[in-house]
Amino acid sequence: MIDIPSLVFAFAAGAVGGAMNALAGGGTFATLPSLLALGLQANIANATSNVALLPGAGTSAWAFRDELGPVGGVGIRALSAITFVGGLVGSVLLVLTPSKAFDFIIPWLVLYAFVVLAFGKRAAAWLQARVTIGCGTLMGVQALLGIYGGYFGGGVGLMTTATYGLLAGHTPRELFAPRTLMLAIANFAAAIVFVVAGMVSWLICLPMLVGSILGGWLGAHIGKRLPASAVRVWTLLVTGVTTIVFFMRAYG
Repeated sequence: MIDIPSLVFAFAAGAVGGAMNALAGGGTFATLPSLLALGLQANIANATSNVALLPGAGTSAWAFRDELGPVGGVGIRALSAITFVGGLVGSVLLVLTPSKAFDFIIPWLVLYAFVVLAFGKRAAAWLQARVTIGCGTLMGVQALLGIYGGYFGGGVGLMTTATYGLLAGHTPRELFAPRTLMLAIANFAAAIVFVVAGMVSWLICLPMLVGSILGGWLGAHIGKRLPASAVRVWTLLVTGVTTIVFFMRAYG
Protein backbone atom coordinates (compact mmCIF):
# COMPACT_ATOMS: atom_id res chain seq x y z
CA MET A 1 0.00 0.00 0.00
CA ILE A 2 1.45 3.33 -1.09
CA ASP A 3 0.93 6.18 1.41
CA ILE A 4 0.94 9.96 0.96
CA PRO A 5 4.57 10.49 2.09
CA SER A 6 5.69 7.93 -0.51
CA LEU A 7 3.83 9.80 -3.24
CA VAL A 8 5.36 13.11 -2.12
CA PHE A 9 8.78 11.47 -2.08
CA ALA A 10 8.23 10.21 -5.63
CA PHE A 11 7.18 13.70 -6.76
CA ALA A 12 10.30 15.28 -5.22
CA ALA A 13 12.58 12.65 -6.77
CA GLY A 14 10.98 13.31 -10.16
CA ALA A 15 11.55 17.05 -9.81
CA VAL A 16 15.22 16.56 -8.94
CA GLY A 17 15.66 14.05 -11.77
CA GLY A 18 14.00 16.31 -14.32
CA ALA A 19 16.20 19.25 -13.31
CA MET A 20 19.34 17.11 -13.42
CA ASN A 21 18.52 15.91 -16.94
CA ALA A 22 18.05 19.49 -18.10
CA LEU A 23 21.30 20.73 -16.57
CA ALA A 24 23.75 17.89 -17.08
CA GLY A 25 21.97 14.57 -17.42
CA GLY A 26 21.94 11.83 -14.81
CA GLY A 27 18.31 12.24 -13.73
CA THR A 28 18.00 8.47 -13.43
CA PHE A 29 20.41 8.64 -10.49
CA ALA A 30 17.73 10.56 -8.56
CA THR A 31 14.67 8.56 -9.62
CA LEU A 32 15.91 4.96 -9.77
CA PRO A 33 17.32 4.75 -6.22
CA SER A 34 14.14 6.42 -4.95
CA LEU A 35 11.98 3.80 -6.64
CA LEU A 36 14.14 1.01 -5.27
CA ALA A 37 13.80 2.56 -1.79
CA LEU A 38 10.02 2.49 -2.25
CA GLY A 39 10.20 -1.26 -2.73
CA LEU A 40 9.95 -1.74 -6.49
CA GLN A 41 11.86 -4.55 -8.18
CA ALA A 42 14.89 -3.40 -10.16
CA ASN A 43 13.47 -3.98 -13.65
CA ILE A 44 10.10 -2.42 -12.74
CA ALA A 45 11.86 0.52 -11.09
CA ASN A 46 13.99 1.03 -14.19
CA ALA A 47 10.98 1.02 -16.52
CA THR A 48 8.95 3.26 -14.19
CA SER A 49 11.85 5.72 -13.92
CA ASN A 50 12.15 5.87 -17.70
CA VAL A 51 8.47 6.67 -18.23
CA ALA A 52 8.39 9.16 -15.34
CA LEU A 53 11.33 11.15 -16.74
CA LEU A 54 9.99 11.23 -20.30
CA PRO A 55 7.76 14.33 -19.99
CA GLY A 56 10.49 16.23 -18.15
CA ALA A 57 12.99 15.40 -20.89
CA GLY A 58 10.46 16.48 -23.49
CA THR A 59 9.83 19.75 -21.65
CA SER A 60 13.55 20.49 -21.52
CA ALA A 61 14.01 19.61 -25.19
CA TRP A 62 11.20 21.98 -26.15
CA ALA A 63 12.74 24.79 -24.07
CA PHE A 64 16.06 24.36 -25.94
CA ARG A 65 14.50 23.94 -29.42
CA ASP A 66 15.90 27.25 -30.70
CA GLU A 67 19.46 26.03 -30.01
CA LEU A 68 19.26 22.82 -32.03
CA GLY A 69 21.75 22.30 -34.82
CA PRO A 70 23.98 19.63 -36.39
CA VAL A 71 26.44 17.78 -34.17
CA GLY A 72 29.78 16.94 -35.75
CA GLY A 73 28.29 17.39 -39.22
CA VAL A 74 25.36 15.05 -38.55
CA GLY A 75 21.88 16.52 -38.75
CA ILE A 76 19.49 16.39 -35.81
CA ARG A 77 16.91 14.38 -37.76
CA ALA A 78 19.43 11.65 -38.53
CA LEU A 79 20.62 11.51 -34.92
CA SER A 80 17.00 11.42 -33.73
CA ALA A 81 16.11 8.49 -36.01
CA ILE A 82 19.19 6.54 -34.91
CA THR A 83 18.41 7.21 -31.25
CA PHE A 84 14.79 6.12 -31.60
CA VAL A 85 15.69 2.80 -33.21
CA GLY A 86 18.46 2.24 -30.65
CA GLY A 87 16.05 3.00 -27.82
CA LEU A 88 13.60 0.40 -29.11
CA VAL A 89 16.34 -2.22 -29.37
CA GLY A 90 17.68 -1.49 -25.89
CA SER A 91 14.26 -1.57 -24.21
CA VAL A 92 13.38 -4.89 -25.87
CA LEU A 93 16.68 -6.28 -24.58
CA LEU A 94 15.73 -5.19 -21.06
CA VAL A 95 12.38 -6.95 -21.32
CA LEU A 96 13.96 -10.16 -22.64
CA THR A 97 17.13 -10.39 -20.56
CA PRO A 98 18.10 -9.94 -16.88
CA SER A 99 19.78 -6.66 -16.05
CA LYS A 100 21.92 -7.74 -13.05
CA ALA A 101 25.09 -7.83 -15.15
CA PHE A 102 24.76 -4.11 -15.74
CA ASP A 103 25.24 -3.50 -12.00
CA PHE A 104 28.92 -4.27 -12.61
CA ILE A 105 29.23 -2.56 -16.00
CA ILE A 106 27.48 0.74 -15.23
CA PRO A 107 30.18 2.15 -12.90
CA TRP A 108 32.79 1.81 -15.65
CA LEU A 109 30.54 3.52 -18.18
CA VAL A 110 29.95 6.46 -15.86
CA LEU A 111 33.66 6.59 -15.01
CA TYR A 112 34.29 6.87 -18.75
CA ALA A 113 31.95 9.86 -18.85
CA PHE A 114 33.76 11.52 -15.94
CA VAL A 115 37.24 11.04 -17.43
CA VAL A 116 36.19 12.29 -20.87
CA LEU A 117 34.41 15.30 -19.36
CA ALA A 118 37.44 16.13 -17.21
CA PHE A 119 39.99 15.82 -20.01
CA GLY A 120 37.69 15.95 -23.04
CA LYS A 121 38.88 19.28 -24.46
CA ARG A 122 42.53 18.21 -24.51
CA ALA A 123 41.66 14.70 -25.65
CA ALA A 124 39.48 16.03 -28.47
CA ALA A 125 42.26 18.33 -29.69
CA TRP A 126 44.80 15.47 -29.50
CA LEU A 127 42.47 13.05 -31.27
CA GLN A 128 41.41 15.46 -33.99
CA ALA A 129 45.05 16.35 -34.72
CA ARG A 130 45.80 12.70 -35.51
CA VAL A 131 42.64 11.17 -36.97
CA THR A 132 39.64 12.27 -38.98
CA ILE A 133 36.40 11.69 -37.11
CA GLY A 134 33.75 11.18 -39.74
CA CYS A 135 29.98 11.31 -39.55
CA GLY A 136 29.84 7.52 -39.64
CA THR A 137 31.74 7.27 -36.35
CA LEU A 138 29.38 9.68 -34.62
CA MET A 139 26.30 7.90 -35.93
CA GLY A 140 27.65 4.52 -34.85
CA VAL A 141 28.34 5.81 -31.36
CA GLN A 142 24.90 7.41 -31.25
CA ALA A 143 23.33 4.03 -32.03
CA LEU A 144 25.15 2.53 -29.03
CA LEU A 145 24.03 5.42 -26.82
CA GLY A 146 20.45 4.89 -27.99
CA ILE A 147 20.59 1.18 -27.13
CA TYR A 148 22.05 1.93 -23.71
CA GLY A 149 19.44 4.63 -23.15
CA GLY A 150 16.66 2.15 -23.90
CA TYR A 151 18.18 -0.65 -21.83
CA PHE A 152 19.10 1.25 -18.69
CA GLY A 153 19.59 4.95 -19.38
CA GLY A 154 21.47 5.78 -16.18
CA GLY A 155 24.07 8.39 -17.08
CA VAL A 156 23.26 8.33 -20.78
CA GLY A 157 22.92 12.12 -20.81
CA LEU A 158 26.31 12.44 -19.15
CA MET A 159 27.87 9.97 -21.56
CA THR A 160 26.29 11.77 -24.52
CA THR A 161 27.78 15.07 -23.35
CA ALA A 162 31.18 13.44 -22.89
CA THR A 163 31.09 11.62 -26.23
CA TYR A 164 29.92 14.62 -28.25
CA GLY A 165 32.65 16.69 -26.63
CA LEU A 166 35.28 14.10 -27.53
CA LEU A 167 34.15 13.42 -31.09
CA ALA A 168 32.84 16.84 -32.10
CA GLY A 169 34.67 19.22 -29.73
CA HIS A 170 31.52 20.77 -28.22
CA THR A 171 31.34 22.18 -24.68
CA PRO A 172 28.70 20.90 -22.24
CA ARG A 173 26.77 24.16 -22.56
CA GLU A 174 26.63 23.87 -26.35
CA LEU A 175 25.16 20.39 -25.98
CA PHE A 176 22.14 21.25 -23.86
CA ALA A 177 19.76 21.17 -26.83
CA PRO A 178 20.89 18.05 -28.74
CA ARG A 179 21.55 16.07 -25.56
CA THR A 180 18.14 16.74 -24.04
CA LEU A 181 16.44 15.91 -27.34
CA MET A 182 18.29 12.60 -27.70
CA LEU A 183 17.45 11.76 -24.09
CA ALA A 184 13.75 12.47 -24.70
CA ILE A 185 13.70 10.36 -27.87
CA ALA A 186 15.45 7.38 -26.23
CA ASN A 187 13.03 7.61 -23.29
CA PHE A 188 10.05 7.80 -25.63
CA ALA A 189 11.13 4.74 -27.60
CA ALA A 190 11.73 2.75 -24.42
CA ALA A 191 8.47 3.92 -22.86
CA ILE A 192 6.49 2.42 -25.74
CA VAL A 193 8.00 -1.01 -25.07
CA PHE A 194 7.76 -0.77 -21.27
CA VAL A 195 4.10 0.28 -21.31
CA VAL A 196 3.17 -2.48 -23.75
CA ALA A 197 5.08 -5.02 -21.63
CA GLY A 198 3.24 -3.90 -18.47
CA MET A 199 6.44 -2.99 -16.61
CA VAL A 200 5.34 0.43 -15.25
CA SER A 201 4.10 0.93 -11.67
CA TRP A 202 1.65 3.72 -12.48
CA LEU A 203 0.70 4.66 -8.90
CA ILE A 204 4.27 5.70 -8.20
CA CYS A 205 5.02 6.79 -11.75
CA LEU A 206 2.35 9.49 -12.00
CA PRO A 207 3.52 11.80 -9.16
CA MET A 208 7.13 11.28 -10.24
CA LEU A 209 6.12 12.15 -13.80
CA VAL A 210 4.49 15.43 -12.66
CA GLY A 211 7.60 16.27 -10.67
CA SER A 212 9.85 15.61 -13.65
CA ILE A 213 7.86 18.04 -15.80
CA LEU A 214 8.30 20.80 -13.21
CA GLY A 215 11.97 19.99 -12.67
CA GLY A 216 12.70 19.74 -16.40
CA TRP A 217 11.10 23.12 -17.09
CA LEU A 218 12.89 24.87 -14.23
CA GLY A 219 16.21 23.19 -15.00
CA ALA A 220 16.08 24.20 -18.67
CA HIS A 221 15.37 27.85 -17.88
CA ILE A 222 18.06 27.96 -15.21
CA GLY A 223 20.50 26.28 -17.61
CA LYS A 224 19.95 28.93 -20.27
CA ARG A 225 21.25 31.56 -17.86
CA LEU A 226 24.28 29.68 -16.61
CA PRO A 227 27.76 30.36 -18.04
CA ALA A 228 29.63 27.52 -19.70
CA SER A 229 32.10 27.28 -16.79
CA ALA A 230 29.30 26.76 -14.26
CA VAL A 231 27.72 24.07 -16.43
CA ARG A 232 31.07 22.29 -16.71
CA VAL A 233 31.61 22.32 -12.93
CA TRP A 234 28.07 21.07 -12.28
CA THR A 235 28.44 18.34 -14.90
CA LEU A 236 31.74 17.13 -13.42
CA LEU A 237 30.28 17.20 -9.91
CA VAL A 238 27.23 15.15 -10.87
CA THR A 239 29.32 12.67 -12.86
CA GLY A 240 31.92 12.27 -10.12
CA VAL A 241 29.38 11.68 -7.36
CA THR A 242 27.35 9.21 -9.44
CA THR A 243 30.53 7.32 -10.37
CA ILE A 244 31.40 6.84 -6.69
CA VAL A 245 27.84 5.81 -5.80
CA PHE A 246 27.64 3.20 -8.55
CA PHE A 247 31.06 1.72 -7.73
CA MET A 248 30.05 1.43 -4.08
CA ARG A 249 26.74 -0.16 -5.06
CA ALA A 250 28.33 -2.70 -7.39
CA TYR A 251 31.58 -3.52 -5.60
CA GLY A 252 31.15 -2.20 -2.07
